[in-house]
Order: sequence, then structure tokens, then C-alpha cells
Amino acid sequence: MQPENLFKLLSDVTRLRALILIMREQELCVCELVYALEVPQPSISRNLARLRQEGIVDSRRRGTWVHYRLHHALPQWAVSVLETVRDGVQETPLYQQDWQRLQTMNDRPERGGCCSV
Repeated sequence: MQPENLFKLLSDVTRLRALILIMREQELCVCELVYALEVPQPSISRNLARLRQEGIVDSRRRGTWVHYRLHHALPQWAVSVLETVRDGVQETPLYQQDWQRLQTMNDRPERGGCCSV
């Protein structure tokens, strides 16, 4: 992965918001991201696909649901950049609102299953 590719991907606010939440929770289902970010499912899925294609996130399918997490082979320099960004934006209102919305989601999936959104 080239640094310019990472920063280009992070310049999209939807991708960045999704990635911050994934990092905070370690793994999230698409339905959780839709709920927390208040962005339509096709947009979330399209942005996650870009992150997956570049090797930033990895996914696993459980039935019809797809869960996303940081890719295990992400270079350490990229992980450090992402952790710095995550830590730096946690007090920013937009990212706080995303986190708070996620915490209020009813019937959040357990890591073994998913919701019916």
C-alpha cells in the first residue's frame, strides 16, 4: 500500500467515519454502519468495497450479513496513522454523534450473528 492511496481513501468523509467506528469496535456489520452514520446501505457498501479493495479492511460473511474489520496484513505505518486519526477525532462532534448513535442501536448484533435491518 502506498501512502498516497491511504490518504486519498481517507479524504472521503463516509469512508473515514466508517473506518473510525470499525476501529473503535474492532468489527462492525454493514447494518450497524448504516444506522450509526445515517447513510444508505448502498453507499456504505460501495465505500467499504473501496477500503477492502485497497487492503485496509477485511470482511467476513455470515449468511447474508457482512462484517468488516481492519485487515490483518495492514502495514504497521498505516495502522499507526489510522490510530492517530481515530484518537484525534474522538472528541469531534460528528464522530461523537456517530459513536453515540451506534450505542443506542437496538438489537445490535453479537459478533456471531447480525441484525434484521
